[in-house]
Amino acid sequence: MPDVILPCLDEAAALPWVLSRMPHGYRPIVADNGSGDGSPAIAAALGATVVHATPRGFGAAAHAGLAAATADVVCFMDADGSFDPRQLPRVAAPIVAGTHDLLLGRRRPTARGAWPLHARTGNAVVSWRLRRTTGMIVHDLGPMRAARREALLALALTDRRFGYPLEMMVRAAAAGWRIGEVDVDYAPRTAGGRSKVTGTVRGTLRAVRDMSRVLAS
Repeated sequence: MPDVILPCLDEAAALPWVLSRMPHGYRPIVADNGSGDGSPAIAAALGATVVHATPRGFGAAAHAGLAAATADVVCFMDADGSFDPRQLPRVAAPIVAGTHDLLLGRRRPTARGAWPLHARTGNAVVSWRLRRTTGMIVHDLGPMRAARREALLALALTDRRFGYPLEMMVRAAAAGWRIGEVDVDYAPRTAGGRSKVTGTVRGTLRAVRDMSRVLAS
């Protein structure tokens, strides 16, 4: 069964809900990136494997989780409650079946405000550039995704910031991977608050900047 990598920075409010909804047999790996709210202790008490990731950066956390994984198939998912873990089999099943090499969850907002306009716009611009650059037919950068662990490690990803998910897609396309999308629900994050990326214009611009650097290289 897959391992589930959950990059985490101050998600104490969301982790109980997220971890309680993990599908049977899916092992959560919480990759903590310097939380100050007790997230690692909460995750460990709820049965998750906890790894500590440095330096600060989304890619650093995601890659630390990947390095700690042992399952053949791995999933990635935000830890803030915006995704329902019960939908993980939607993205994992095509990888397990061998029909795809990278499967992305295409976000479908379930409530007003779940995906702010500035964040949707930034995502659309980067997705459009990705289609033009690689020919890949995708419409979302898909924070919920799945692939085979050894194949991901062989991509030798180097970005340790917000460009990590895009670098994964660019290198996968260059390697000839079969890449697909499936719809997943996208909800407001648990217990309010704002996402580090989509929750603010500044966060979105930082992510777009990091991703643009990946495309330019």
